[in-house]
This record gives sequence, structure tokens and C-alpha cells, in this order.
Amino acid sequence: MLTRTDVVELIRDGENSEVEFKVDTIDTRQLAKELVALANFQGGHVILGVDDAGTVVGVTREKLEEWVMAVCRDKIRPPIVPRFQMFRDIEAGKSVAVVTVERSYTVHHVWHNKQTYYYLRVGSTSRPCSQEELARLFQLRGMTRVEIQPVSGSSMETLDRRRLVDYFTRVRQQEVPDEEDGEAWTKLLINTDFLAENGDPVPATLAGLLIFGKRPTRFLPHAAIDATAFPGREKDLAARERASLRSPLVALFSKGELVENGLVEQAIDFVRRNTGVVADLEGDVRRRERPDYPAEVVREAVVNAVVHRDYLLSATTIELSIYEDRLEIVSPGRLPNGITPERMRAGCRAARNQLLKDVLRDYGYLENIGMGVPRKMIKGMREHNGTEPDLEEDGELFRVRLWRRPQET
Repeated sequence: MLTRTDVVELIRDGENSEVEFKVDTIDTRQLAKELVALANFQGGHVILGVDDAGTVVGVTREKLEEWVMAVCRDKIRPPIVPRFQMFRDIEAGKSVAVVTVERSYTVHHVWHNKQTYYYLRVGSTSRPCSQEELARLFQLRGMTRVEIQPVSGSSMETLDRRRLVDYFTRVRQQEVPDEEDGEAWTKLLINTDFLAENGDPVPATLAGLLIFGKRPTRFLPHAAIDATAFPGREKDLAARERASLRSPLVALFSKGELVENGLVEQAIDFVRRNTGVVADLEGDVRRRERPDYPAEVVREAVVNAVVHRDYLLSATTIELSIYEDRLEIVSPGRLPNGITPERMRAGCRAARNQLLKDVLRDYGYLENIGMGVPRKMIKGMREHNGTEPDLEEDGELFRVRLWRRPQET
């Protein structure tokens, strides 16, 4: 609940991404628009009785609270239940009302004249959502599955039949259609969400291309890892090695033998050849070699990045950076479905791309119980060198940072 002091400070500081000023003579659609935009972003406050310049003019509408609640019920879908607070005499003889909405776990819209209008808060303004913004809103709320959307220009021919056979026979241990039976293969891949249902030819889904594509980055150029090893503690043009890692996510096996590394293995190999090994003594005689970073921790961080990144952010790849004192993996996209770094540390489970998660779990890249962060990454680094991974959400990016050794205090 806001206090009187809080409200005075909000008015003094002006409009921003969480605060909107409005006089109470606005119409129902205007109020609905502001509340929808705030709820679809991070939540915030509409302060009624303050004009756009930040001047307190006071509220005059009779039965103001009832009017606000009616707007939230009748003009907003799904309806919003806000917090309403009245503050008397914020300035002499002038009162204001504050309508507060939390960040919603669904996507709201304004319903006006039998039309649907979606809005999002951008800075100090509320604006209509672009198609990309709307798609990302639904994805962040777990209301759409981008991974099973069709990829334009693709088809079953863009998938590697060897990888499909390996997955269904070796990993899932089920029978597959004959090589020539295209209709049966199409049916199988549609039923498993690796092909979309409609189209001629039937297109591959995003997940199908990422896992089984012959050349995934031909259609999804952002589905790569840009890896760089720097000599010092900051980014430097004089890198020791730069590589653009491009491959299906998983390794290919044939008759039990490794044929091709997948994207995960390529990233682990890059780390291995650009980091060192420290020699420790166990007791007085036995020498034990210890890598800068445990392979299982690096593997978990890479797998999390490729599984949970936001593939709607098509202009950004995953970044893998090795520095003198640390290793960083930066993946595009905010954490999904209300997840925070703190909840990740506790083992909270939520997936942006559930099909990718399921398939990589089939291959053994992920644990069945979804406890990779606390059990592998955090516990692994503590046992390795007494450090803890940094898990940071930074705008539209999520960063995992592993420390080579304990930091000096």
C-alpha cells in the first residue's frame, strides 16, 4: 500500500514507465488503455487528479472508485482487479486517487466497439503493441509456444533424416517408418510437433529445425553461439579465438558411434581449448589436475541457454565469452513466467520452450527433475573452487557468470 509520502514523491518525480498522470474527466477507454499497458509491462500506478504537466488539479468525478472498478471489469479483458486509494488534500483542497495494478501473468486488452486493442508501456507512454511485441507478451506469459510455430521456407527436406532416425530409434526406442514412406514420416513428425500441420510443403517447426535441421541457421541465423576468448578481464579486439558455432543442438550418433557434435558439444570444446588446467596435490604425493571450470557446470549453463533463450529475438545470438578471471554466457530474453534468479537458485521449474526442454531431457542433457541450477551449477562451483555462479537478468538479456577463482574482497 502506498503512503501519502509515497504519492507526493511519485507526483514530484513525474511520469515514467510505472507512473501515469490523468485527470478524472478522461473517458473509460483512456483509463483502460493506461491500466492495460501497465499490467502488460511491469505494473504501476495511474494517479487521477494530476494533469500531464504534473500539476495537481484534484478529482471531481462522483463515485470515482465505482467508475474505476467498472472500467476494469467492462472495458478490460480479462478483467483487472486494481488497488484503489484516495488521498485527501494532497494540496490544499485537492485530492488524488491512485489506481495500482500489478504485473499480470496473462495478457490484457481493451475491448472497445467490439474491437480488441493491446497496449504496452514504453517509457512514459502507453502505445499499441506491434506484432512482435504482442507475440513476445504471449510467450512471456506462457500463453503461446513459439517453438512449435512453422518456419517459413522450410519443409521435411530441411530436416536431417539421420538425426530423426537416431532420436526415435536410439533415444526413444520406437519404430520408425520406412525410408521411402514420406506420408508416414510426415504424420509422425506432425504428431510430435517437429512439423507444422498446415502448408504445402508442410513446414518444419522452430523446434524441429533447431534439433534436427540440416542447416538450422539458414532459416534461423540467430540460432548460433558467438564464442570469444579474451586475453584479459575486458572485451578486446585482440581475442585469442573467435568462433561462430552453428549446428543442430544435439550430437548425432550412428551405431553407437559419435558422427557429429551438436551445438552444446561445440561450446564445451571451445571452453576446453581456451581455458587451463590447475595441478593440485592430494595429500603429500598424489597430483590431481583440475580444470578452470567443471565440464558439467559449463554443460549445464550452455544447455540452459539454448533451451530457455527467447527465439523471438531474432537479431541476437547467444554469447559465450571467456575472460582471464571468468566465463560468461549471455542468452537473449527475459526470464519467463515469473521466474527470477532467486527462484532459479531455489530450483523453481518453468520453461519458455517446453518441447526443446523435453527433447534435450530425452537425450540426457537435462535432469528429469529440473534441478540443474542448484544441483549442478551452484553445488558444482562451490565444490570446485568455493565460488557461486552469478545469475543476472539485465533488460532483455540473461547472464550466467562463472568465476575462475574466489574474488578478492
